[in-house]
Amino acid sequence: MDAAMTTNVRLRKECPPGACICERDTLHGNPQADARILLLTREEEQRLLARIERIGSYTDFQRMQNLMREQLGLEVDVTPSMHGVRTVRGLDIRITPMPGLCRKTRQALPTAIRRCFENNPAIVYDLLNARDLLGGA
Repeated sequence: MDAAMTTNVRLRKECPPGACICERDTLHGNPQADARILLLTREEEQRLLARIERIGSYTDFQRMQNLMREQLGLEVDVTPSMHGVRTVRGLDIRITPMPGLCRKTRQALPTAIRRCFENNPAIVYDLLNARDLLGGA
């Protein structure tokens, strides 16, 4: 029964040789490795990016972070700059590098998160407030 289930699973297509640093071969060569990220096909990635851009609250953003962690093994960390946050560009959005994560995806996720924050500044205020950077203002 497991063999039938695994044949229906679509994995992300390989990037052209030399075009990406995703280390997909390393992931395939290790049976103990976390291969959940390969479930993020290009079509699914587009759906994820669109969904991120539609996030409407800080609670929804946290929920999305948890879902990405649980379903794909992706760690997304958003921290304010030590020099202060005047715009969304003052936030440091990092995707933890992992084998199998395409270079384009590493760039597209922070871009989608920034667009979300630009469209919903209340999320940024809540993010800063959660870190007590506004000091109760």
